[in-house]
Amino acid sequence: MVEFWWSYAWPTLWIVIQILFIVVPLLIVVAYLTYAERKVIGFMQMRMGPNVVGPFGLLQPFADALKLMTKELIIPTGANRVVFLIAPMLTFVLAMVGWAVIPVAEGWVLSDINVGILYLFAISSLGVYGIIMAGWASNSKYPFLGALRSAAQMVSYEVSIGFVIITVLLAVGSLNLTDIVLAQQDVWFFIPLLPMFIVFVVSALAETNRAPFDLPEAEAELVTGYNVEYSAMAFALFFLGEYANMVLMSGMAVILFLGGWLPPLDIAILNWIPGIVWFALKVSAMLFVFLWVRATLPRYRYDQLMRLGWKVFLPASLLWVVVTAGAIVVFDWYPGVVN
Repeated sequence: MVEFWWSYAWPTLWIVIQILFIVVPLLIVVAYLTYAERKVIGFMQMRMGPNVVGPFGLLQPFADALKLMTKELIIPTGANRVVFLIAPMLTFVLAMVGWAVIPVAEGWVLSDINVGILYLFAISSLGVYGIIMAGWASNSKYPFLGALRSAAQMVSYEVSIGFVIITVLLAVGSLNLTDIVLAQQDVWFFIPLLPMFIVFVVSALAETNRAPFDLPEAEAELVTGYNVEYSAMAFALFFLGEYANMVLMSGMAVILFLGGWLPPLDIAILNWIPGIVWFALKVSAMLFVFLWVRATLPRYRYDQLMRLGWKVFLPASLLWVVVTAGAIVVFDWYPGVVN
């Protein structure tokens, strides 16, 4: 019995505890991201935003959660019930499991695998399945058209994100996310790879279906896209999944381009601040960009969206991969970390 506890039960329990330490704060962040978005957009439009439920409206996310949990879940008569219910769960779960390999501070990572960046790319690519399943299982033309539009958009911009990741890997020589952060001790990659940083941020907006690329939610054309037939907690899971994906993409941008948990300057007073604080501040700054863009820019037309992805970002990112690889070979800038 003692051997079973120390060999199997305790390691499993410890993994569950570590997962809870990641998921619970992440759920709180996602909940208050909805509050922050409404406040930021409200201030930009010279209005108050949520300010009734609790002091300064701080309890508004809990009121929204209570409302959605107590609503009736309506499943359309002709829908495939199993796929209809699995789709929002899949979308939400995929947004959560990506954090398994994200190092929030030195040594603070659930699974420090050597192919962490490939794991993240695979997880972000699987998100399109939940959307297609939701559109098809609803057995309605509007969700299906919204799902097709969203899937085409996500697949188009994943290609550019892939080339951006390849550029970073060429500069680091490792697929490990901790190594990518440590390689930025002298200079953060957003400085030498600025065009790729811009491509990544814009592609992240398209990948998460956020304004100005929220084409699946073009109300005059497709109502709200793939989630038209969803209500109650099933709709809430799609809603939370979108915001969790925003946090995940912001975390990826921080790891790849903004030095992860490293302070902006290598001076003593900044090094005293814990790495997780720097990581949280950088992720918050990236999330503010998401909200800022939504409050500022009008929605793209679908043909403009596709032209930007295939005729601008794809050639530009491919060219930058060639330029980066050529510079490394010509100037003998081979990275010090090679796994």
